[in-house]
Amino acid sequence: MVTSVVLFTRDLRLHDHPPLRAALGRSAAVVPLFVRDRAVDAAGFAAPNRLALLADCLRDLDAGLRDRGGRLVVRSGDLVAQVCAVAGEADADEVHMAADVSAYAHRREEHLRSALGARGCRLHVHDAVTTVLAPGAVTPAASDHFAVFTPFFRRWSERSVREPLAAPRSVRVPDGVTSGPLPSRDGLTGMSPGLPAGGERAARKRLTAWLRTGIAGYADHHDDLAADATSRLSPDLHLGALSPVELVHRARRAEGPGPEAFVRQLAWRDFHHQVLAARPHASAADYRTRHDRWRTGADAEEDVAAWKEGRTGYPVVDAAMRQLRHEGWMHNRGRLLVASFLTKTLYVDWRVGARHFLELLADGDVANNQLNWQWAAGTGTDTRPHRVLNPTAQARRFDPDGTYVRRWVPELAGLEGRAVHEPWRLPGTRRSAYGACPDPIVGLAEGLERFRRARGRD
Repeated sequence: MVTSVVLFTRDLRLHDHPPLRAALGRSAAVVPLFVRDRAVDAAGFAAPNRLALLADCLRDLDAGLRDRGGRLVVRSGDLVAQVCAVAGEADADEVHMAADVSAYAHRREEHLRSALGARGCRLHVHDAVTTVLAPGAVTPAASDHFAVFTPFFRRWSERSVREPLAAPRSVRVPDGVTSGPLPSRDGLTGMSPGLPAGGERAARKRLTAWLRTGIAGYADHHDDLAADATSRLSPDLHLGALSPVELVHRARRAEGPGPEAFVRQLAWRDFHHQVLAARPHASAADYRTRHDRWRTGADAEEDVAAWKEGRTGYPVVDAAMRQLRHEGWMHNRGRLLVASFLTKTLYVDWRVGARHFLELLADGDVANNQLNWQWAAGTGTDTRPHRVLNPTAQARRFDPDGTYVRRWVPELAGLEGRAVHEPWRLPGTRRSAYGACPDPIVGLAEGLERFRRARGRD
């Protein structure tokens, strides 16, 4: 029997873990390994909220392995060098890991395969670990990926999804492999005060509660800002504390429009991953070149600062941005609103917004964050690139009583009903009572005309 290393990356769980199960099936001993990759930190991963959840996930993964007779080995530094070092210490014949889609992940796999091969160690990369279907599992006839979601979803829905794997009962780790300390969220600064606990066990509790009480009403209420009726499982999916394959199977056990709508959102996640796998440059460059002349300079910088701080004067935009800062998470409808506002009403480069989100989002990953921003900006896969979301109209539709706004913009808590969405329209005597709420930083008509003029309706 061989000895294997299992390299954990964005798959920090024991349930439904194909690389771990494959290694255990072939090996007398397995080294579960996580490397705190210096290159990933340098690329912007080292945001406090994600570092806190990462620490929770690693501690929970170590605890789960110890319950099964094993342990997690943690190293820091250059990933390729550290994996090779651990393989040498364990006298390993194989390394198993999950496939990923970013340009960096492609380079990492190539370098790791070469370095391990020079040592006589084989690299096995497993698909459908961080996604439901592997990128490229479904493709159109004339391209290497789908650029439009609806035909992708049609084909995606026709494919069978592999059965999820049970967590292993035991894991034997060879002696002589050293580990660094497990990270902890203690001592981290800059975390959002409302950030939840991470880790597989906490994630599975959230999933069970969601399937029991939330998913049935998802189709009707997932856009309702005040109801907060989404699953909130995106951070758990991002770090792999939950398996998207298992989520699809468990959701499909229920019937009705709610589970169907939820599975559709998981398909959107797969859609973005297959786009990025085929076009890795889309993490930083426009997927579709639009020849935008984004606003820059002092005025634009002031507008961006107001947007980040939740003081644009549009209460629903400000509420969503304050939720992001407090929780490290934002309602999906809020994400669409604030992204449209930044890129089309303020006409600021989508990369500015995507970067800010990655600084705060607990679920911020390259595929979903960057490509959703591109969708909102009209540079991505949206088939209506000139679509502009009116924040007040959206607020009246998705927060009709103003409950969401009052929750996050307490200076407007005394305003009743829909008046909360346009406080600048209040009579002077009432308006003065809410002076802490700024006037809109730009008129919607002015922003729309600027966008259309600058974009040139290309």
